[in-house]
Amino acid sequence: MAARTATMPALSEKQRRILDYLREHADTQTYFKSRLIGDALGLSPKEVGTNMNAIRNMDGVLSVEKWGYSSSTTWKVTQ
Repeated sequence: MAARTATMPALSEKQRRILDYLREHADTQTYFKSRLIGDALGLSPKEVGTNMNAIRNMDGVLSVEKWGYSSSTTWKVTQ
């Protein structure tokens, strides 16, 4: 928990919203499309993709891997 708290202030509001969304759904879902995350949060797919890089580089929060590019970028997210 301490590592998560220490890294949270570095996140922007959009990044926090995306991270909260992923944490909320990661127990039941593994693959997330930028387009669908954006639809749920009122962001564009490009905004999601740009902000996912910051989340992806955080240690110990979630494992986030760029997975595919079919109709929008797909992310593989595991806890």
